Amino acid sequence: MSSIRAIVCAALLAATSGGALAQAPAVKNRAPLAANSFYALPLTSVKPKGWLRRQLEIQAAGLSGNLDEFWPSVGPDSGWLGGAGESWERGPYYMDGLVPLAFLLDDPRLVAKAHKWVAWTLENQREDGGIGPAKNQDWWPNMVMLKVLTQYQEATGDARVVPLMQKYAAYQLEKMKTIPLKEWAIYRWEDEAVSLIWLYNRTGDARALELARLLRDQGYDWKSAFDIFPYRQKSVKGATSLKTHVVNTAMGLKTAGVYSLISGDPAERASVFQALRNLDQYHGMPSGIFSGDEHLAGRSPVQGTELCAVVESLYSLENLMAVVGDGALGDRIEKIAYNALPGTFSGDMWAHQYDQQPNQVTATLERRAWTTNGPESNLYGLEPNFGCCTSNFHQGWPKLTASLWMATPDDGLAAVVYAPSQVTALVHSALVHSGVVQPGAVHTGLVQTGVTPPDPNRAGVRVTVVEETEYPFRDAIRMVVNPAQAATFPLLLRVPAWAQRATIMVNGVAEKSVKAGGFHRIERTWQAGDRVEIRLPMPVEAVRGFNNGVTIQRGPLVYSLKIGEEWRKLRDKAPAADWEVRPATPWNYALVVDDKRPAQSLRFTERPVGQWPFTPDGAPVTVAAKARRLPEWGMEGGSAAPPPESPVKSGEPLETVTLIPYGAAKLRITVFPVR
Repeated sequence: MSSIRAIVCAALLAATSGGALAQAPAVKNRAPLAANSFYALPLTSVKPKGWLRRQLEIQAAGLSGNLDEFWPSVGPDSGWLGGAGESWERGPYYMDGLVPLAFLLDDPRLVAKAHKWVAWTLENQREDGGIGPAKNQDWWPNMVMLKVLTQYQEATGDARVVPLMQKYAAYQLEKMKTIPLKEWAIYRWEDEAVSLIWLYNRTGDARALELARLLRDQGYDWKSAFDIFPYRQKSVKGATSLKTHVVNTAMGLKTAGVYSLISGDPAERASVFQALRNLDQYHGMPSGIFSGDEHLAGRSPVQGTELCAVVESLYSLENLMAVVGDGALGDRIEKIAYNALPGTFSGDMWAHQYDQQPNQVTATLERRAWTTNGPESNLYGLEPNFGCCTSNFHQGWPKLTASLWMATPDDGLAAVVYAPSQVTALVHSALVHSGVVQPGAVHTGLVQTGVTPPDPNRAGVRVTVVEETEYPFRDAIRMVVNPAQAATFPLLLRVPAWAQRATIMVNGVAEKSVKAGGFHRIERTWQAGDRVEIRLPMPVEAVRGFNNGVTIQRGPLVYSLKIGEEWRKLRDKAPAADWEVRPATPWNYALVVDDKRPAQSLRFTERPVGQWPFTPDGAPVTVAAKARRLPEWGMEGGSAAPPPESPVKSGEPLETVTLIPYGAAKLRITVFPVR
């Protein structure tokens, strides 16, 4: 069989077998690893529905599904396809999003691409165990490729992946004695630690953990850096370093939590929250992310955040949710994913920014007050400023989808982030007749060292939960639980910290003691068709921020001024293009709002959640607000000047302005002065 025919056949097989592969159980930690709070389900266990599936389809029809056909960095001459072209990080970065996108959508065209890209690495491991293009002499790109391989194995069951990773781990363990980590790899070693833990849990090969310890010895100590955190001001040109690089910081967020599985040190898990507090205090943005227009940039809403930092922060937080299991991490994931992530793309995902700004009134080719980035950085385009984000952004939506649901240590399910979805997994059910496997129950055969083995009076049962919701645009979530047979297992539901009036009903009966800021546990014997209804009433908040300005929030969504947009094609890079966006309506407003009772002065209107929810005209929620113009608030160096200190005075007439979700606004004011 020709290699092309083999790829096509494998693609068709994978696109039709996702359901069977999704029934594999979550893999738990072996001794001596510490236990997780939750465990990731195999890729394809969670499938997108509703608006989320539509968002992945938009991504597949945009740059993600077509980039390799016209962008040379991931074109047919890529070193990761055996060619003479780019052989560093861009091929693995692209695969890191392409693989989950393809298999989550069951898209045969994208699955065939994923097989083609991964096949070269699987078929060309060198005799000594090395992988990737021979001319690459840096450990860092291989770290990304290992992440790709773990996802690919979960989606396809390819038996070649684990032996290849074992052989590579032995190779790297030996080589790092004379070829240590350098440059980027020093600060990004934690990405490989995730893959090595994955490998160890499937093999028990101690070399995987030995290599993880060596990586830590040669890598940057992120825990100490976040604990001390000397980087409390905007980085200064000429004094920046890889320690303040925003993407390194985003990746480094997960380090202490991930390594705590190896060290067993609870202080490492606790330090995760200190890291987030420090980043919020000194560099926090209202969209849940932190600033970094290449390097950490302070709290002014006219500073930017690199798109790579957005998707890497999400990946770090998704890993931390599994390790730490704190509901606050789910709140953070939602805030970033539903605001900062879509806020940096054109609605059709054919263009993206390198840097987004909370107060972004133009996206033009002008020099701004970035820490180091150039004048192209906030254009919407193919590769504005630098192509790393072009190759790396693809992981954002797919990995969010895969992380919506996780397994509990006691073999139940946890809804850790809310979005329309369907999860199919194995749970371990207490059997009615002790020691007797009920008809239709499935034996998993999984026994792991250091993990409490399954109770012999429990058996694996396949369960599907369908989650129907228009969250985060609405507050209602409906779930239908369908076990293959009656099964007793826990279902954990995250209750956001802001949802003080949350209610949960099972088959019409209200649950008691539903508390905000954690997980509500329901353990019962579930029958096919059982209904769970969650209501998360979203409070309206006026949150004080930079220069005492105000940001409007409701639940997980942040709201921004809707500014008229004039898009002008700057450069044609067919089938993509670079675009400037200029304001067609005024933007320099001060809100007239009582921040103690903001709901009284704001009128929310809900509209249908259509095909393009993250566009100005497709926004499913709009807000009518009162405001006055501030003529003295003008431009500075291509951007809006920082908002003046509040309270402000204005003699201009009172107007009604429209706010829309941050992610829908491509030009916006998010931090407003107030009267």
